[in-house]
Amino acid sequence: MRIGIIQASSQADKNQLIYSTVKKYAPPGAEVFNFGCTEDEKECYSYIEISVLTGLLLNSGAVDFIVTGCSSGQGMMLACNSMPGVICGYAPVPKDAYLFAQINNGNAISLPLGEDYTWSGYENFDRTIEALFSEPFGQGYPKSEAVRKLKDTDKLKEIREKDQIGIDELLRNLDPDFLNGIMKKRDVIDFIKENGHCSNFLP
Repeated sequence: MRIGIIQASSQADKNQLIYSTVKKYAPPGAEVFNFGCTEDEKECYSYIEISVLTGLLLNSGAVDFIVTGCSSGQGMMLACNSMPGVICGYAPVPKDAYLFAQINNGNAISLPLGEDYTWSGYENFDRTIEALFSEPFGQGYPKSEAVRKLKDTDKLKEIREKDQIGIDELLRNLDPDFLNGIMKKRDVIDFIKENGHCSNFLP
């Protein structure tokens, strides 16, 4: 499993927290890649731009799962769910993270990173990431209804696949100036070219 870390520039001060916590709880054998945004980066990226980069990373197969976020976590979740092939959950607390992984079996999670991070905030964050990766994804919950839950999840994915355009068509339809700004994040773009399988549309 390849896990990517990438969040909006507005929460760059939380990047190392996300990365170290995911590394701490990632499944055995998983690889964790940090794509920022960090406080050292000169360019700034909005949650909209990060959602497109999330879509590129996942649709290319360069990574299998993305941990992301913005100030509220809600905007990033909505933006990521606008991307082809991305099913992003919102996890402000451990229970939400666990249920998303077990029932929805998506490929991205958005975290509220702008909330007050007192001691209890850090504790909640740590437990949320722990709950996310505590068991293999997609087992269903509760166990007594796992078959029905997983069947519904598969149907949702089927509907989304049929009602969305592909990532390459999306890129062709985006405003060139907006797209050029996204392509400046070379660590992501170069990683996709080296590790993805649909990078022919990237400059």
